[in-house]
Order: sequence, then C-alpha cells, then structure tokens
Amino acid sequence: MSIDRDLESGWERQPEAEENGSVLPASSSVLRATNEPSPARASPPQPDPRYSPLLLDYDGSVLSFLGGLGKYQTRLVLLTWIPMLFLAFSSLSDFFFLELPDITCKTNDSGVEDGHWMQLPAGNDTSVLPTTQAPQLPTTATLDAITDTYNNICTCREKVFHIRPGLVKNVVSKWAVVCESSWKVHIAKFSLLVGLIFGYLITGCISDWLGRRLVLMCSVVLNLIFGLTLALSVNMTMFSTLRFFEGFCLAGIFISLYTLRIELCPPNHRFMITMIGSFTALAGQFLLPGIAALCGDWQILQAVIICPFILMLPYWYIFPESLRWLMATLQFEASKKQILEIIHRNRVNTETDIKGVMPELERNLSSSTKKVFILKLVKTRNLWKNIVVLCVNSLTGFGIHHCFAKSLMDPDINLPIIYNFYVNYYTLAGIALASCLVMCPVVSFMGRRGGLLFFMIVTVLASLLQLGLLNLIGKYTLHPETGMSNAVKNKFSFVFSVIGMFSSHAVGSLSVFFCAEITPTVIRGSGLGLVLASAGFGMLTAPIMELHNKKGYFLHHVIFACCTLICTICILLLPESKNQNLPENINDGEHYTRQPLLSHKKGEQPLLLTNSELKDYSGLHDSAALGDAMSENATVNGIKST
Repeated sequence: MSIDRDLESGWERQPEAEENGSVLPASSSVLRATNEPSPARASPPQPDPRYSPLLLDYDGSVLSFLGGLGKYQTRLVLLTWIPMLFLAFSSLSDFFFLELPDITCKTNDSGVEDGHWMQLPAGNDTSVLPTTQAPQLPTTATLDAITDTYNNICTCREKVFHIRPGLVKNVVSKWAVVCESSWKVHIAKFSLLVGLIFGYLITGCISDWLGRRLVLMCSVVLNLIFGLTLALSVNMTMFSTLRFFEGFCLAGIFISLYTLRIELCPPNHRFMITMIGSFTALAGQFLLPGIAALCGDWQILQAVIICPFILMLPYWYIFPESLRWLMATLQFEASKKQILEIIHRNRVNTETDIKGVMPELERNLSSSTKKVFILKLVKTRNLWKNIVVLCVNSLTGFGIHHCFAKSLMDPDINLPIIYNFYVNYYTLAGIALASCLVMCPVVSFMGRRGGLLFFMIVTVLASLLQLGLLNLIGKYTLHPETGMSNAVKNKFSFVFSVIGMFSSHAVGSLSVFFCAEITPTVIRGSGLGLVLASAGFGMLTAPIMELHNKKGYFLHHVIFACCTLICTICILLLPESKNQNLPENINDGEHYTRQPLLSHKKGEQPLLLTNSELKDYSGLHDSAALGDAMSENATVNGIKST
C-alpha cells in the first residue's frame, strides 16, 4: 500500500540500502521525479551538481577499486603507529620532571636535622608525613608537630632532594620549587594540558583547511625546536612557557596521525588498527621509567625523548596527503596523481574498474575545491548533537578517571605499597592496558554505541557505590567498635577505584574513536579536536584540585558522578557506526540517525522510527473524507496491521 501511494503521489522511491539508520550511499539517496509530480508534497533536496556521487562514495567505489587495504596503505598505517611511542614519552614525562622529591634538611655542620621527610604535592600544605611511618589520620597534636617540622624544613639553608622516579635531578630539585614555591609545579602541569587543549582545537581546524600532512610536518618541526630548547631552560618560567608550546605541537602530531589512520582504513579494520596505535602508546608508557633511570638527569631525558621525532622528517616525502580528504574537498587533480601512485605500488589491475571511477574522475578534474569550516555544524540538526554528546562523554570519562585514581591513593586505605612511585605508575599503566584489551572483544560484539554504553554503566555503578555504599557500610555495621567497618570500607573503596579507572579509561578512549567515525571527512579534524579538547579539560581538573591543597575532591567526584548519569541517557541518542562507511560531507553526516539497540521483529511497529524507516503519508490528507473511511484495522500511524 505504501508503494502504491508513492507512485500515485508522483515519486518513485529508490530501495533503501540500509535499514538501521546508518549512512546511505550517495547514489541511493537521490529521488527521481516522474512526469507528474504531486503538488501536495514538497520537492526533495536536489544534490549539488558539483558533487559526483560515485567519487564521494569513497569506501564503496574508490577504496574497493584500489584493492582495499593494500601493501602500500599497510605501510602507511605502520608509519602512523611508530610515532605513538614518541608521543607517549613526551606526554607522560611530567611524571618524572615534576615529581616532588623527599627532602632532607641539613644543619650547618652537615648533620641531619629532624630526620628524613616527604613533602606531599600541595602548595603550602602542612600535610608532611615521615617516610618511615604508615599513613594515618593525624590528630591535632600530630598536626602541630608536623607543622613545626614542615617550617623547619622550608626555612633550613641546605636541602637535599631524594627523587623517587629514578632520576638524580629533575625540574623541582634543580630550581628548588618546594614549600611556598611549589605552586609553580602545578602551573607547569597546567602548561602542558592547556597547550594540548589549544593544539587540538586549532590544529584540527587547520588540518581540515590545509590538509593533514602539512599540519603533521609543521607540528613535528616546531616540536623539535621547542622540545630541544626546553632541555636548555634556565628557570621555571621558561620551562612552563616552552612546555605549553610543546603540548601544542604534540596535539598537532597526534590529531594528524589519528585522522590519517582512520581515513586510510576500510570499515572492518578501523577499530583494530586504532587499538594497535593505543597499544603502541602503552608500550611507551611501560618503557619510560627504564629510559628515565638510564638518563639520570631530566635535561638528558628530555633530549632523548625529543630526538626520535627527527625520524619523522622524511614523512614529507614518504607520507602522502589523505586521499579521502582530497576527494571529499573535490581536489580531483591531486587525487588522480595519488590514485595512480597507489595503482602502481599495489599493482592494481585497472580493468577491474567496473564502476568507472577513473573515467568519472577525468570528467571532474575541473571541479573547484570546496572546503568546510567547523561553524557549518550550527546549521545541522543531528551532527552537532552527536558531537556534543561525545564531547561530554570524553570530558566525564577523563575527569572522573582522576577521581578514582585519587581514591586509590587515599591514606585511609592504609596500603603503604601504593605510595611507591613505580607501583603507582605501573598500576595506572596496567589498568589502561587491561581496559584496552577488554575494549577489543566488547566493541566487536556490542558495537561502538553498545560498548560505550556498557563501560559508562560500569563507571556509573562504580562511582555511585563508592560514594554511597561505603558510607552505609560504615554507618550500619553491627560492630563498629571492632574496627572491621574501616577494613571492609577500605577494601571496597580499593576495588571500586580500580573498576572505575578501568571503565572510565575505556569511555574516554572510545568517545574519541566514535567521534572520528561519525564526523564527516571535511570537518573530521575539527570534530576530533573538539572531543580531544574536552578530554583535556577533564584532565585539567586534576592539577586544579591539587593547587587548592586537595580540597573539594569529594564534590569533584559527586559532580562527575552526576555527569555519568546524564551521559548514560545521552549515549542512547547516538548512531551505530560499526562496519559503516565514513561520512564524507555534511549531508552524509546528517544521515547518521539514532536507531534502537535491539532490532524490532518483522511486522512489529517500533515506537520511534529511524530516518530510513520513515514512510510518506502525504496521501492520507488528499481527501477530507479519508479519515472517516478508515477501516477498523488501521493503526494510528496510517499503516494497516496484518
């Protein structure tokens, strides 16, 4: 009946390629008009004549013609994995550069005064605990004694620093930024994160306008300049300033490599190839402590982790511009040269060009370039909502991750081993590795949206149970005077912290990958930059809390726990991008619509229809008497039930 009505209204509907709300090929989204169009129906939007549906269907036509992921493209993907090792070294170096050391105060006759004390990372906080004592809640008398000792250490003339991360000298010990000057350490941490945030936003937009390769190479050259100059810093101000610019350049390298990697892969390989890049970065995280121990001095370590970027300078000649981006922006002249290069290297048989990609490319060589700025999102209906949801998810995932990390280091847990630097460092790295390993089967089985929803629910449960259940255990225990309540509470807190860190890391990483898949090629760098910048804002809350002497952590955790509840609902509005073609332009991005998690049975009418399932009911209003003549078995949406 629906088909008859379409024919009577004067339009011939093309068969839908997908029925799950995914991106539709450009060739199947065009409606053909018959000789007698119906005046009662608005004419459908006509495609821009400058667009060639065949050429813009990159995954369905161009990539299949080039043989998918051939040897040449595989080598290019490998070249995007190797720099992830160097990026991990630079982005995690703050663990070693800015670690507050143990302080030994000496008298004028070189005798040790008041023993060996450890300064905790807080501005002018007086929470200084002896390293020989187990962590415990200090009483009023203990606080007074700690305050006197703290003042003696900060006022003594000669301080001896004992650095725990294996270095002999780091930034803190070189310029003695302790006691009243320790706030400069947090400013240095701000500098790297703020540089990353600005870098993601700016370089992402530039990569959409000038290309991925140009942004990559400019970022590599500037990173070498600022990174090597950073090793020659003469004071803390110079270090913090150069750290900002280094973070800016690192962001440009990361977002360019991430975008290139996504745009090289066919749909069925995107996730695993991206995860291999994440595993490479984790390998750098595991290797960094050994490299730091071998270097000894922070300046040597900085030079060692920056110099490998020199190996990326030949990328200008080896690595081509993203072919997908060239095709999406209608740069067909440059696209033709690159396609011929790929055909030559992969030894592709041009006779397999059944769809006629090359002839169509020849006919469109004179097309003018069309580039899109990120502000174009304002005029969209679905695309901007998807990106905003993923921005909030990444902000919440990386923000609450630090809350769980601080809970893991809570002195009430009374586990002295977790105060060892290497145990703490490798615990964080191990949780991240376990999270990535579990993501692979979960996302492969449940899809992008289902996997993100699963990890967000686990994060919600871990945060709510840690905030609420632990207080109930301490309040309603049968024998609180025995001390069993604190022991049980600490065990539960430790378990919930580990689970929360595990799931929140997956939420943040999967949000970034999800955004790269649903954002159109013409603005993929900008959309990815927005989500990565949101993740940076989430991580920025950690040094802000430390700068305020660790006050407000409970409220910090409560706010992010509320955000996880909101995110759980918003994830249901996202589309599913598993095994779907990447959208190339804004119109393709708009075709990504929400669909139910569980597909409805055949013959069952869903309450919420997706775009691909919407029917044309304009014929129902052709006659005023039609409503009176409806049969008894007609449903409320105009489709007869069987």
